[in-house]
Amino acid sequence: MTLHAALFRFGLGPRLGEAPSPSGAQAAVLAQLSRSTTLPAAADLPSAAEGVAQLMATRSQISTANRNQQQPVRFSGPSRTSLRELAHRVELARTSETPLHERLALHWTNHFALTRAGTSGYFAGAMEREAIRPHMLGHFHAMLRGCTTHPAMLFFLNNVSSYGPNSADGQRRQRGLNENLGRELLELHTLGVDGGYTQADVLEVARILTGWTVHVESGAREQRIGFDPAMHEPGARTVLGKRYPEGGAAQLEALLADLARHPATARHVTRRLVRHFIGDTAPPALAQGLAALFLRTDGDLGAVTRALLEHPASWSTPRLKARPPVELVFSAARMLDAPSRPAPRRSMLAMGQAWQDAPSPAGWPEADDAWVAPDSVKTRLDWALQLAAALDPLPDARPLAERAFGDALSPQTRQAIQRAEGGRQAMTLLLMSPEFQRR
Repeated sequence: MTLHAALFRFGLGPRLGEAPSPSGAQAAVLAQLSRSTTLPAAADLPSAAEGVAQLMATRSQISTANRNQQQPVRFSGPSRTSLRELAHRVELARTSETPLHERLALHWTNHFALTRAGTSGYFAGAMEREAIRPHMLGHFHAMLRGCTTHPAMLFFLNNVSSYGPNSADGQRRQRGLNENLGRELLELHTLGVDGGYTQADVLEVARILTGWTVHVESGAREQRIGFDPAMHEPGARTVLGKRYPEGGAAQLEALLADLARHPATARHVTRRLVRHFIGDTAPPALAQGLAALFLRTDGDLGAVTRALLEHPASWSTPRLKARPPVELVFSAARMLDAPSRPAPRRSMLAMGQAWQDAPSPAGWPEADDAWVAPDSVKTRLDWALQLAAALDPLPDARPLAERAFGDALSPQTRQAIQRAEGGRQAMTLLLMSPEFQRR
């Protein structure tokens, strides 16, 4: 695989004016593993704690308006925050010197998928910055713990409203268990649907998770984010045949440590990683080898990612995987230096992928052909036409295609772009080419 093809498989394509690496394709990608994945703080993007404050302020405004019988205040949700988050991510995609990190972030945020509905959207970007990015090349257990106990996940999967029936608050409020987070923790985040757990395990995990919450009601609370023993179901729990004694917050810590080291977790996590980067046609031995390495290294994602990048199959497997809309938008911003033309959020939504709003806890589909239905092709063409029309000045697509794709540019694509009737048609053909649309 050439450097240009590798930039799409393991990144977001070339940056405008980027010179080819003299060290070769594989070395250029591997070199990114030594760089920090943690982002510097952004003043206009809220932390989890600031998201709690925003949510409480909004609810207070609604409550005050209702008490004063004012014009009803519509709960707008975190849409403004989401737009700022997207603008920040497009800028990162456009300028990043470590595009592998941006792809890893897309993968892991889909592994721990959220929707923007309700209140979880206040914290989606914060979860990526606080719980995912710092651990993408670290140990899986740290990422798992960070995401499981993050306000975004606690709100999204209703753990904030899960009470141990025998807890102090559960008895006082006559509230009970919500098993959503317990189920997805086992089915999606760790063991996988074929991981050998039972419904009894789901309920036991849900009981262990009680108490992990976010308090947004008015009134003083010493700790708004974290573990509240008054909500926790007391007693020992048994999950996958192992007994976890009562220990408050430590009970979940012990469970997550075991789940992160489970062989089924190793299989599930590495299968998804291979499918994201290489696709459905990757040889089974690739994922099997990564799963074994995951177990040997106690879930060292840096070691696993390096092994993925060094495996011959990662470079020889044909580029058949259709790229999702978020990658098209990010890559176009990077290749054309045009971060907001047309509006990224509207473009992604039109192509079927709402920003920070997965269709279910399972996230966006990863199958090679998941984004190539006939209506998807039409919406991608509409996007390409709109983008070509919005570019001012309009780059010449002919030399741009040579710089962007290099030896990966097929004779058919080169000929189609050269024979285009005009500059905008040539740009549209470049954006719709298999070289740009697939990885």
